[in-house]
Amino acid sequence: MSHTHVEVRGGAYADSVTLLQVSRTVQATEGVEAAQVAMATALNIEVLEQMGFTVPSEATPNDMLVALRLASEEALDPALGAVRDALAEAGRARDQGETGLEPPRTTGAAFRRTGEGLALVSVPGGNALVEAMDALDAGRDVMIFSDNVPLAEELALKQAATARGLLVMGPDCGTAVVGGLGLGFANSTSPGPVGMVAASGTGCQQLLALLDHAGVGVGSALGVGGRDLSADVGGLSTREALRRLDADDEVELIVVVSKPPDPEVATAIREYAGTLATPVEFALLGPGQPDLTAAAEAVLTRLGRELPTWPARGAAAAAGDGTLLRGLFVGGTLCDEAMLIASAELGPVRSNIPLSPELALGSDLDADDHLMVDFGDDSLTAGRAHPMIDPTLRLEHLSRVAADPRTGVLLLDVVLGHGADPDPAATLAPALADVRQPVVVALVGTALDPQGLDRQARALTEAGAEVHLSNARATRRALELLGGHR
Repeated sequence: MSHTHVEVRGGAYADSVTLLQVSRTVQATEGVEAAQVAMATALNIEVLEQMGFTVPSEATPNDMLVALRLASEEALDPALGAVRDALAEAGRARDQGETGLEPPRTTGAAFRRTGEGLALVSVPGGNALVEAMDALDAGRDVMIFSDNVPLAEELALKQAATARGLLVMGPDCGTAVVGGLGLGFANSTSPGPVGMVAASGTGCQQLLALLDHAGVGVGSALGVGGRDLSADVGGLSTREALRRLDADDEVELIVVVSKPPDPEVATAIREYAGTLATPVEFALLGPGQPDLTAAAEAVLTRLGRELPTWPARGAAAAAGDGTLLRGLFVGGTLCDEAMLIASAELGPVRSNIPLSPELALGSDLDADDHLMVDFGDDSLTAGRAHPMIDPTLRLEHLSRVAADPRTGVLLLDVVLGHGADPDPAATLAPALADVRQPVVVALVGTALDPQGLDRQARALTEAGAEVHLSNARATRRALELLGGHR
């Protein structure tokens, strides 16, 4: 019989990525059935309770939680020893990274030491404004990886950057390629004639992967944050990014990719693009607009390249009795794209990032309807790593959705690249092997990505999934499988 152990460690702290690795190390210990070491944020407590753990009521976000499910009580001491050793090893790794120099106290001080480069800000969203503004005051561009940055602060930063002729990439800028160097969740691609402006992290990655498959490289991809083309921000960073790429002699074609933008802002950006010397292709998602795969094909046609066959591997099982499509995504733009495609055939799709407010899901992320969940949304990442790094929350929901007899077909994305989970199939494939419904996966990545595109695809197909490089093709295949069972 399983034995559970939950303890609260007051005053202990480690970042979410470190604690994810600690959890994985402890879970590999003999006698440990499940292990979660995490800060006691509301979201992490909810996940632990869904996993069957009882969290002491006195836990606060400043406390560390150690939750263990063990094969027997005898496994407790070795498991706690593994927690101790893993935390100590993480501390040693951090200390070994010390240079012996006194660390700079501010971003501006760091730039005075280096004299060049851009600032990459990856701190809790509430602290990002100070660091990013310090970089702008130092005359440097800034990439803000942080999410949960208030809209008013984003606008203030971008207005300050515009006044200085600088670029703010973000907030929540997950992917960029600057000077040939990938930043954030970046795929490994060859340089080439395309420059990209991306108000979408996973939308950028989808285009990088599709163009790479067609033999076309991307020299620069300037992320601007998912809210840049909103009515509130007005495309301030998009304009600056377009200006810079237009001035780059290596760029033959610019692509602007975005989750559904504000219509008036999109029109203004199109008009601005028309004044540039470099041609601009748009991949702006929205009702009646081309999907990202169609946009990639338009880019290839404009460059005079032959359109490839987009790869699909494996064969999903036949649909069962369930009538509903359930999509579980780590990429918000991929979720948006799938909802746009599916809703045109199925009607309304419920979501935590709905296409219209009346379709919003409740906090349980469940509904007696077609639904798609973006596990990378800000509301689900406060106090924990992004699901491209930490799959725990999606895996927990996957088990619930797969056990639901209403579920007819499951649609998922897996996004590869630097900074992401080094082996996402290692945890996802075993979970999929127990799913009785057909599973379709959009596997976004390139052959040069560190996770190994072919290796990941092979593991997922062996678990019974059908795997596509194109998210749009994966969505349409899921609809085809759902077919007459609706």
